[in-house]
Amino acid sequence: MRTAPPPHSTAPSHGVPAHGWSLGGLAAVRQFCLRGFAQAAPRPARGRAYGATQAGPLKQRLAWRLPASMRAGLGPHRCGPQRARGFTLIELLITLAILAVLATAVLPVAELAMQRQKEQELRLALREIRAGIDAYKRAYDEGRMLRSVNATGYPPTLDILVDGVEDVKNPKRSKMYFLRRVPRDPLDTNPDTPAADTWAKRSYASEAAEPKEGEDVYDVMSKSTKTGLNGLAYSKW
Repeated sequence: MRTAPPPHSTAPSHGVPAHGWSLGGLAAVRQFCLRGFAQAAPRPARGRAYGATQAGPLKQRLAWRLPASMRAGLGPHRCGPQRARGFTLIELLITLAILAVLATAVLPVAELAMQRQKEQELRLALREIRAGIDAYKRAYDEGRMLRSVNATGYPPTLDILVDGVEDVKNPKRSKMYFLRRVPRDPLDTNPDTPAADTWAKRSYASEAAEPKEGEDVYDVMSKSTKTGLNGLAYSKW
């Protein structure tokens, strides 16, 4: 004869409580809750800034996650955005003084280089004009121009060297040209002055010590009263 099973008992069996949780599960839940409360950050007090209560713990927690070389530089003055540093007044004054010294050293060198360039242009212009005057006189002496009683054989103006004269020995009566253009005096500062008028002229009848203009052009020289780098006045070149 079979006996009926005993009625359901509410007593725990093998360490399992009536509600179904084991002791190990309760211990795990307790440990999880304690860990969560420990990691939770406290709220700041009313009326105080969050940085005043959390700067210290937050900085300590962040410091442990940084490399050792960066922990030493983590200080209260480095927290927050840093403003860009500009030039101080002393640094600006020193910079301006250095630039002034460099300018005083560079300007004379630039002026000297410009003067040398103008002197070179003056030499070339004088050589070109004098070569044209000599070519005109040589053509006159060869009888390739009409002669006159009082003529010296030198050109009456500088412009005639560009305009040309008729070659009487040429059957076609073509013109002879001695200059393509009259070069300007590079020392003349007035751009509106014609090129031929920028030069001082000496006639064949005047003396070398006192050059004067006359009926012809025997030589030309600069009108500048300055002195060249060689110590000679430009008017004597």
